[in-house]
Amino acid sequence: MAKLKKLGVLSVAKLQAVLMAVIGLIFGIFYAILGATFGALAGSAGLGAGLGFLAIIVLPILYAVFGFIGGAIGAFLYNLIAGWVGGIEMEFEQ
Repeated sequence: MAKLKKLGVLSVAKLQAVLMAVIGLIFGIFYAILGATFGALAGSAGLGAGLGFLAIIVLPILYAVFGFIGGAIGAFLYNLIAGWVGGIEMEFEQ
């Protein structure tokens, strides 16, 4: 049985930032489609589409920044708590 006693704070933060950026891109695309659709229905297609396509750029960046911060905090807290309780036990097979 192996024990995970410590996480690399920066590596977890980077991984979390990339994962959240991908999720932000997916939400941005979804928002762009909805913005264009509802904008066209409301008669202001330019504004709805413009804001929707802006979301494709802004949401991945925001999600990445908050994902990085959340990943760093989570890894730091894991390292702190794992020092007290001993970490996560894992079993590997070769």
